[in-house]
Amino acid sequence: MGWPEFAAALGVFLVSHAVPVRPPVKPWLVGLLGQRGFTLGYSLLSLAVLAWLIAAAGRAPFVMLWAWKPWHNHLVLAVMAVVCLILALAIGRPNPFSFGGTNNAAFDPARPGIVGWIRHPLLAALALWAGAHAFANGTLAHVLMFGIFAAFALVGGPLIDRRRQRDMGPEWQRLHRLIVRPGAGAVMFGQPLRLVAAGALYLVLILIHPLLFGVSPIL
Repeated sequence: MGWPEFAAALGVFLVSHAVPVRPPVKPWLVGLLGQRGFTLGYSLLSLAVLAWLIAAAGRAPFVMLWAWKPWHNHLVLAVMAVVCLILALAIGRPNPFSFGGTNNAAFDPARPGIVGWIRHPLLAALALWAGAHAFANGTLAHVLMFGIFAAFALVGGPLIDRRRQRDMGPEWQRLHRLIVRPGAGAVMFGQPLRLVAAGALYLVLILIHPLLFGVSPIL
């Protein structure tokens, strides 16, 4: 279907990420599905629309903006190692400042983990992933798609900050002032299981990339 399908998938992606989290809509959905149900449903919807958008970008007309070079793969592999590390250190941890935190009431500003360095780690991982893949692909459809992902992540941080400050009130400032920012070594090497998880995720992504997208990041 070419560009019409790509435009439709991109429009659905933007709407599906903007509407469900709006103040009038999200409380109604949480009341209907519960917090866990909302999180699960929103995640599944996001993955489904993302899969469609990536497939649509692959079927869009081929318009090359810059030529691929072998070292592009090395850059993406290096960036993705950082992305996997951020995800492993962030997922499943309390983070009252952003979305996706687990058991935020248990957040300890004296032991904030990666939140002490990156207030929105999932958005940072998204921006790095999207920027690296936009550079490595170089076609118009993929640059548009990944560029919008990166912009979405960069703009999302300030928007979430304003929303969370409004929702949390003075507690946002209080917690932020109390955060202890340990060294990077303490953040990473103090959580060996998460380091192992980061390595495992990195390996799995390399192995399944050819199966999902038909392209090996190694060769």
